[in-house]
Amino acid sequence: MFMVACWACGLQAAQPPVFVLNSLQADISVIDPESWVETARIPTGKEPHHLYLTPDEKSLIVANALGDSLTFVDPATAQVQRTVRGIVDPYHLRFSPDMHWLVTAANRLNHVDFYRWDGQNLTLVQRVPTGKTPSHLWIDSGSRVLYASMQDSDELVAIDIGTQKVLWRTSTGAMPADVYGSPDGKRIFVGLTGSDSVEVFDISGEQPRSVQRIKTGSGAHAFRAAGDGRHLFVSNRVANTISKVDMQALRVVDSYPAPGGPDCMDVSTDGRWIYVSARWARKLLVIDTVERKVARSIPVGKSPHGVWTLKHAKR
Repeated sequence: MFMVACWACGLQAAQPPVFVLNSLQADISVIDPESWVETARIPTGKEPHHLYLTPDEKSLIVANALGDSLTFVDPATAQVQRTVRGIVDPYHLRFSPDMHWLVTAANRLNHVDFYRWDGQNLTLVQRVPTGKTPSHLWIDSGSRVLYASMQDSDELVAIDIGTQKVLWRTSTGAMPADVYGSPDGKRIFVGLTGSDSVEVFDISGEQPRSVQRIKTGSGAHAFRAAGDGRHLFVSNRVANTISKVDMQALRVVDSYPAPGGPDCMDVSTDGRWIYVSARWARKLLVIDTVERKVARSIPVGKSPHGVWTLKHAKR
């Protein structure tokens, strides 16, 4: 049984805000997308790293890794809906598209947790041991398979969601981070933060097969879809760039400056603007993909990480 506490910050906004998680300040910066200023701070548990929107778009769930809790926020108004406690080390999280499962990666504790979701409550069903330091998660469109990167054992692991059993594991390049599945379900892209590339796996058969490494830039880390069903943005944390990858041709087709250690991103509905956390500079950057430049730089908190907005490009 998990303890639940509710409170609200009462913020109302004409346009849905942009949310930035400040991992080392245990709070969320709320950014007005019209004035591009921070309008509020929402306290969370310790070390909020990642966040995910429920498929019905009614709640933005913030995973507080050291706080062992989840903070539910209204994505349109920035009102805190509730806090769910007793969630062990939720570093990364992913909702299944069918809304039956919430999965969290316990980065410090080397396991992935499957929670059954009934629309309101979370029930822990299975704790699955993985490799060393599970990092990022991806669930396929059919809500059948979970893919998880193992940051310190350099692996990609596939887990059957229905049975919570490991289907396979395969070696990757150095320090795999974010994971993204192609729209046709045949490929998985893995950011190699310990390298300068994105590794591509063919998952159309019974066993995965590494088919290519796309050189993007040092510290290839996080992904966000461009919204056109073909292109994928990759943040290169060390190179201070963002690459645009063609998922069909398997090559970089464009690149944009993103100083300050670019990390998590979101993308505007028309695909023109990238909102990216500059991890080392304590900024939210707004990148103009047409002009290929930083259009805005908004101060936020310490070690900004996850970024999200309700008005976003198609995932």
